[in-house]
Amino acid sequence: MRTIAIVAGGNSSEYPVSVRSAKGVESALKGKFETYIINIKGTDWYWEDPRGRVCRIDKNDFSLVLDDQRIRFDAAFIAIHGNPGENGLLQGYFDMIELPYTSCDAFVSALTFNKQACKLYLNEYGIPMTGGLLIRKGQKYDAAGIVRQTGLPCFVKPNASGSSFGVTKVKETTEFNEALEKAFAEGHEVLVESFMKGTEVACGVVKTRNRKIVMPVTEVVPKKEFFDYEAKYTEGLSDEITPARFSEELTNRIQELSSEIYDILGCRGIVRVDFIVTHDGPQFLEINTIPGMTPESIIPRQAAVFGISQTDLYSMVIEDLFTMV
Repeated sequence: MRTIAIVAGGNSSEYPVSVRSAKGVESALKGKFETYIINIKGTDWYWEDPRGRVCRIDKNDFSLVLDDQRIRFDAAFIAIHGNPGENGLLQGYFDMIELPYTSCDAFVSALTFNKQACKLYLNEYGIPMTGGLLIRKGQKYDAAGIVRQTGLPCFVKPNASGSSFGVTKVKETTEFNEALEKAFAEGHEVLVESFMKGTEVACGVVKTRNRKIVMPVTEVVPKKEFFDYEAKYTEGLSDEITPARFSEELTNRIQELSSEIYDILGCRGIVRVDFIVTHDGPQFLEINTIPGMTPESIIPRQAAVFGISQTDLYSMVIEDLFTMV
C-alpha cells in the first residue's frame, strides 16, 4: 500500500477550508492508501497522531520520524488553498526533492494563482473575458478615474487569493477606498474588474494519461449580493445546481472552454474553471488549481452527478503520478 501525505493548512485565510478539504480526501482514500495529514503553517510542518502527539516533518526530504521509524511518502496530495500550496511554492520544493504531487506544476500554479497574469495569458488565445485593472500596494491611484473605466458596480478583489476573501462589490465611488483596504489585507496586489451581469458557473476538469473527465456544469445562485466566502460555506446561503439549468448547447460550450483552458495552461490533476454566463455567452472568471474538497464544495458534488466516487476520483490522480515516472 502506497503512503500518501495529504498536505493541508497554509498561510492564508483559507486555512480552515484547507483542513476540512484534507479530512474529506483522507476519508475518501481510507483503505486504498496509507495517509497522513501534514499541516503546514509557516515553517511549522507536522503530523498530529490520534493521541495528540505532534511529529515534525524533516524538510530535507519531507519525511516523518515516528517512534524511531522514518516514514517516507510515495506522493503528496496537495490540499492547501492559497499560499504556499496553490501558488507554486510548495510545488517547487517538491520538484527539488523529487516527490510526486497531485497538482499543476510550479509555473502553472504561480501563473493561475495570479488572476490578472492568468487572464492576460488566456486572452492571447482568444478566451472570452472581461478586462481588469491591477493596483499594487503603495501605488498612487485615482478612484474616480478607475471607476470611470470599469463602470459601476465593479468588483474589487485580491489578485492572488481564493474562497472570495477580501472581495467587495462596489456600487458607489465612495466605497472604493474601503474595498481596496479590505482586498489589500489579503495580499499586495488588487484587481478591479467590471461587473458582468449574468450567472456564475463552475466546471471541474481532471485529465490523466488514461482518462479525461469534464464534469457537469454547476450553476451558482447566491442568496447574498454575490458568491462570497459566507455564501460558499454556509448551508442555505446559496443554491449550487448541478447540472446547470442551461441548454445542451450552452452546457457543451462551457465544458469545451473549461477543457480548452486546462490544456492551454498545461494543468494537471483536478481543477475548477469559473465563468460568468452573460448575454454574450460564458466569460472566463478564474481557475482554481486546488479546488475545495469539503462536503459543501463544488467538485465533490459534480463528481456525484457525473457518477464517480470521491475515492475513485482522488485515487485516479494519485495513481497517474506513478505512470508518469
